[in-house]
Amino acid sequence: MTPTIRTAGAAELAVMAEWATQEGWNPGLADAAAFLAADPEGFLLAEDASGRPAACISAVQQGEGFGFIGFYIVRPDLRGQGLGMALWRQAMARLAGRVIGLDGVVARQADYSRSGFRTAWRNVRYAARPSAVGGGQGVVVPAAGLPFEAVSALDASVLPAPRENFLRPWLSAPGHRALAVLRDGVLTGFGVLRPSRDGARIGPLTAADAPSARALFDALIEGQTGPVFLDLPEANAAAVALAEAAGMKPVFETARMYAGQAPAIPLERAFGLASFELG
Repeated sequence: MTPTIRTAGAAELAVMAEWATQEGWNPGLADAAAFLAADPEGFLLAEDASGRPAACISAVQQGEGFGFIGFYIVRPDLRGQGLGMALWRQAMARLAGRVIGLDGVVARQADYSRSGFRTAWRNVRYAARPSAVGGGQGVVVPAAGLPFEAVSALDASVLPAPRENFLRPWLSAPGHRALAVLRDGVLTGFGVLRPSRDGARIGPLTAADAPSARALFDALIEGQTGPVFLDLPEANAAAVALAEAAGMKPVFETARMYAGQAPAIPLERAFGLASFELG
């Protein structure tokens, strides 16, 4: 099948989110605006012969030399007909010349390896109706009360490239709880909790050290009665310890993989990822 492939807008992103829900990925309820702000041309949709959405992928440009692939889904009734490969080629072409990252589910990691991607580390999703972890230090305040440039700089410290266009709407989206922690007046961490199809998700959770991350985590989960999900790099032992102290258990995993030179990211600051779709 030779599909028609076009850029997806907000309406199509809602379809993509529904497909992601069916795959068990548990998207946030207000992800679309921030995703599109990150790269309005970065979400691709293939249509079937009748013009209905058939498959999707994201190929989001970040900075001058980096890109990220996600949202790679083919409608179940159309799998095995070449739609996915056509989308994959277009996504890779859009990011040509950049280092490309993705979070590969276990079943697809061998396929990505054949396309030149190499595993850099493993990400694990933890979930539970969590309890407070304690051991936090610092004063937790609304992130909106701090200069955006300071929060953005902390966010960029664990990324290959800054993402201000994404971060602004992510901090202020409906239902999002965005908090920061200060120690001696210095910003040492920030985090966001957002409602999702099932419960709520924390991400990003970025902090200079474990006490700052723990203070943020306890403040973010306050009042949550449903399950909470936290995607974290397994290489950050302090992040794993935080999740375990909260009574959370692993429920899902991916491999962070890169085509090209993997960026040097201080994973000891990354206590939670924003999303598997954008990194």
